[in-house]
Amino acid sequence: MKLQTFFSTILLFFTTIFLLLSLPHSISANQSNHTGFLQCLSLRLNDSNIVSKVIHTPNDSSFSSVLSLTIQNPRFSSPGTPKPVLILTPVQPSHVQSAVKCARRFGIHIRTRSGGHDYEGLSYATHKPFVILDLTNLRSITIDVDNRSVWVQTGATIGELYYELGKMNKTLAFPAGVCPTVGVGGHFSGGGYGTLLRKHGLAADHVIDARVVDARGRVLERREMGEDFFWAIRGGGGSSFCVVLSWKIGLVDVPSTVTVSNVTEFEEQSALKIIHRWQFVSDRVSDDLFVRVMLQRYKNRVRASFPGLYLGSVKSLLELVNREFPELGLEEKDCKEMSWVESVVWFAELGDVPIDVLGKRTRASLAFKAKSDFVQEPIPESAISNMWRRLQEPEAEHAQLIFTPFGGRMSEIGEYETPFPHREGNMYEIQYLNYWRGGREEKEKYMRWVERVYDEMSEFVARSPRGAYINLRDLDLGIYVGGKRSKYEEGKSWGVKYFKNNFERLVRVKTSVDPFDFFCDEQSIPPFSSVEVM
Repeated sequence: MKLQTFFSTILLFFTTIFLLLSLPHSISANQSNHTGFLQCLSLRLNDSNIVSKVIHTPNDSSFSSVLSLTIQNPRFSSPGTPKPVLILTPVQPSHVQSAVKCARRFGIHIRTRSGGHDYEGLSYATHKPFVILDLTNLRSITIDVDNRSVWVQTGATIGELYYELGKMNKTLAFPAGVCPTVGVGGHFSGGGYGTLLRKHGLAADHVIDARVVDARGRVLERREMGEDFFWAIRGGGGSSFCVVLSWKIGLVDVPSTVTVSNVTEFEEQSALKIIHRWQFVSDRVSDDLFVRVMLQRYKNRVRASFPGLYLGSVKSLLELVNREFPELGLEEKDCKEMSWVESVVWFAELGDVPIDVLGKRTRASLAFKAKSDFVQEPIPESAISNMWRRLQEPEAEHAQLIFTPFGGRMSEIGEYETPFPHREGNMYEIQYLNYWRGGREEKEKYMRWVERVYDEMSEFVARSPRGAYINLRDLDLGIYVGGKRSKYEEGKSWGVKYFKNNFERLVRVKTSVDPFDFFCDEQSIPPFSSVEVM
């Protein structure tokens, strides 16, 4: 036994030496810190096999594949995108603790990645030396049907969660997003919405506990962290405060049979009439009905589509729509009954395939840029018509404009109950998206298209402040640059757009739980400085 321990120690020593030699020379200015961090982490892991599984240096043959595995916006996978000094892939929660403790000791900047869907790539790219803490391996899902709850680790995707639920029960669901490859770590911590938001609100509204590693490297659950900390990570962006290891979520009831539907329209005037009426109906109709508007090109023509989910039968859906929204022109041929989990596959446009497709991890092939708005009064037809014309431009070949209705449960939850404040008074949200292939020249023109459309909508959307959704992150709203203004003053300029008056409470929580700003990025919640506190 002693001999085995001796050889294990020797192997760990040489493994650490090899990793140290693998560090890139470009970080020589911070070499001692990174060397110290690597030694600290290797000693804490205390197993050469674990070390080789958890720590990846640029010289490892697997480094590039691990880095790119969950980059979901190819805009940040170009050769010019800054690369991490190391990638850590913990296989158990204690490895996250070790990473945080060693990083804090040696002043190492960490970025935490769950599913890699940060719209601006902040979970895996920044312009200073950094380490990625990739949580993909922490993805267990434990369902308690009797108590209608789930513990889900933060590296799991919402598709994996939906699949596990669908296999076990047809009438329990969870109100999260429509893209199955999104990781639950960032999605829930930013709010998280999907087709059930009008009936049940956001994903964050159904988080009942969490397990996190704080800036001191402690593992905390709700009781230990306190209600302010727990409040902040349910919509305020968890990466500003901690590393979320897992969420405990409450499940919701859905009928055994739901109905999906879709109406499409290519003729502009007909589409405008439907959208005009949609603005007066979509947030006020029965909360069993969710109908989106999607504007995009199809075979070089602008198309309006109105995909919907109804928590009931085709018959009752048609009765409801014919009474409340006859302008939609919904017919039985436009509808299909299925289970709720099958509707998730349908909304994700994955085709007529088994539900196990939800558990598959795929990477996005198109780069994209997005912006968001909240609408509080009906937009005039002239503004919608202008969007239609913009979609006919060459740069809009792959663009999308998505209108997501609110109302229902979203209007019943107070804007202070979670950090996500865009509740009552918001009719719907607009997402402006453009996708492309190609390099820098192509990127600039496609991004400018998004900016033009966004700028032209300024008079028709929420103002003072003009709201934005943190899960559709937009660095055009501002980033930390330093200078004469304090970090609090800088962060407030975009923080109030994401969080409105909740920004101030988030800053107080940040100051309490992470006063030295260990968990930070270009748009993270700032702590008060000692001067500002006074």
